[in-house]
Amino acid sequence: MSGELVPAELAEARDRIDDIDREMVELLAARFKLTHHVGLLKAKQALEALDESREAEKLSVLRKLCADKGLDAELITELFKRIMGEVVKNHNRLRNQ
Repeated sequence: MSGELVPAELAEARDRIDDIDREMVELLAARFKLTHHVGLLKAKQALEALDESREAEKLSVLRKLCADKGLDAELITELFKRIMGEVVKNHNRLRNQ
């Protein structure tokens, strides 16, 4: 549909989606910056990169938020598992440095 004339209402909706996508990337960058700090703290204190109880608690809270917002809990759970997996990899790297 690129290059075709798009109705104004559709273009506005797409622009807002683009704005939200940028905000999501900015929020993820802020989250990873903060989890980097957490990783440094864990490495300094010789703590494990993975905190299974924290992860399980976090996923449970997210599932409840999904129910409140009408979102697919499985999709959000998988998304956050991927994000948390990256965090754990980063924490392990920091610990091994």
